[in-house]
Amino acid sequence: MRKKWSDGRSCRPDRSPGLFEEPWSPRTVAVLNDYDIRVVKTKGEFTRHSHPETDEVFLVLSGSLTIRLDDGEVTLGSGQLYVVPRGVQHQPVSSDGAEVVLIEPSATVNTGDTPSQLTAERRRG
Repeated sequence: MRKKWSDGRSCRPDRSPGLFEEPWSPRTVAVLNDYDIRVVKTKGEFTRHSHPETDEVFLVLSGSLTIRLDDGEVTLGSGQLYVVPRGVQHQPVSSDGAEVVLIEPSATVNTGDTPSQLTAERRRG
């Protein structure tokens, strides 16, 4: 039986088998109004892209994630959060891998304005 994550129960994405199997394949674990709370395993380089209509929140659960921006890099460790402002080109990178929470509108495509082989359909955890 598949769990429903937005029915008022708590969830532990860090202890949910199968959520972190495929790198760069986000899973929606909860919905807050019109926003998805997504978890994703990162490994290697992701597509450089932007989201013209929305900000994007990255919260690292474990590991280390670097977000490359036009004006530098932001490196996040476990428990750290960063908001990429709408329209800003960014490229998440994690050489050793990380488990990350993303918060963004439900209709947001993971590769934003730059479709690639890493573009993923919205999937529920």
